[in-house]
Amino acid sequence: MTVLLNLIWLVFAGFWLALGYLIAGIVCCILVVTIPFGLASLRIARYALWPFGRTVTDRRDAGVPSVLGNVLWLLLAGWWIALCHLVTGLLLCITIIGIPLGVANIKLVPVALVPLGREIVPT
Repeated sequence: MTVLLNLIWLVFAGFWLALGYLIAGIVCCILVVTIPFGLASLRIARYALWPFGRTVTDRRDAGVPSVLGNVLWLLLAGWWIALCHLVTGLLLCITIIGIPLGVANIKLVPVALVPLGREIVPT
């Protein structure tokens, strides 16, 4: 079932989301100062491409730099990316067919808000 949901997600939303996160990650990695944000964006791109059967967990070894980076991310980009995921997820939940896609989009909200110090693992 997860493969079927992932294929439907990939066709209707996942490819474009992953492409956006991939471009943002590449741009952030080109700028040397923003490499941690670029790596986080690339990690989110993989998650956005194939979200069913995976979940986000906190890394216990993440320290103060991760917290400071998350505050900076939240202020500059995280809140509007998370808001876009939330609005899109709620709009997808209007239709019965779109409910699983909406839930997957809403699952991206926490990692879009604070991506550093997070790990994406299989469920």
